[in-house]
Amino acid sequence: MSGEVKRRAYDASRRRSQAVASRARIVEAARRRFLADGYRATTLAAVAADADVSVETVYKAFRNKPGLLKAVFDVAVAGDAEPIPVMEREFVAQIDAEPEPAAKIHLYADHLARTIPRTAEIQLLVRGTAAIDPDIGAVWRQMQDERLTGMTAFAVHLHDRGCLRDEVTAQSARDILWTYNSVEVYELLVVERGWTVERYRDFVADALVAALLPARADPPSG
Repeated sequence: MSGEVKRRAYDASRRRSQAVASRARIVEAARRRFLADGYRATTLAAVAADADVSVETVYKAFRNKPGLLKAVFDVAVAGDAEPIPVMEREFVAQIDAEPEPAAKIHLYADHLARTIPRTAEIQLLVRGTAAIDPDIGAVWRQMQDERLTGMTAFAVHLHDRGCLRDEVTAQSARDILWTYNSVEVYELLVVERGWTVERYRDFVADALVAALLPARADPPSG
């Protein structure tokens, strides 16, 4: 009897592992198709064929093409397909634990510069498609809502830790973070003007420090 229980547990574990691997293949195949062919030209049948799964498997995992596109974005943001919420990720814990306000901002800018190169193409694709497809318009709004939630949490953290200048409220900090976190800033500076990601990172960090934190006193002369 115990052997049957172990065998069933092993089979269930193997099925879960296979399902995770299958989902990862689908997301990667969809990412390649969306970026190469565009959203409208990409079909779930083509994605399924690329991922070596059935179309039914794609529908079961993601419901529809907008759901699949959102999953591609989510994996790009996280850098992996692990079911770990963003606010529980290690980089958030590192920022929270850092005692020095400017260092917090620089840690955040470093994280942003590592992630946005892999998310920007997807964001721009969703933004461009949202104007002509109501379903993708809903995906774009969801992405923006989630981004605002993240920036709100960071702003509240900075406020509650006493990091902000006296005149900067948590709401103002949220809006400033939201602006510099946007794909539009990355698009203008890196995509359009050819800045390096490192220059973009330093610009964002310096701009946020100047906009949010108290000015540092000049060192005494002589």
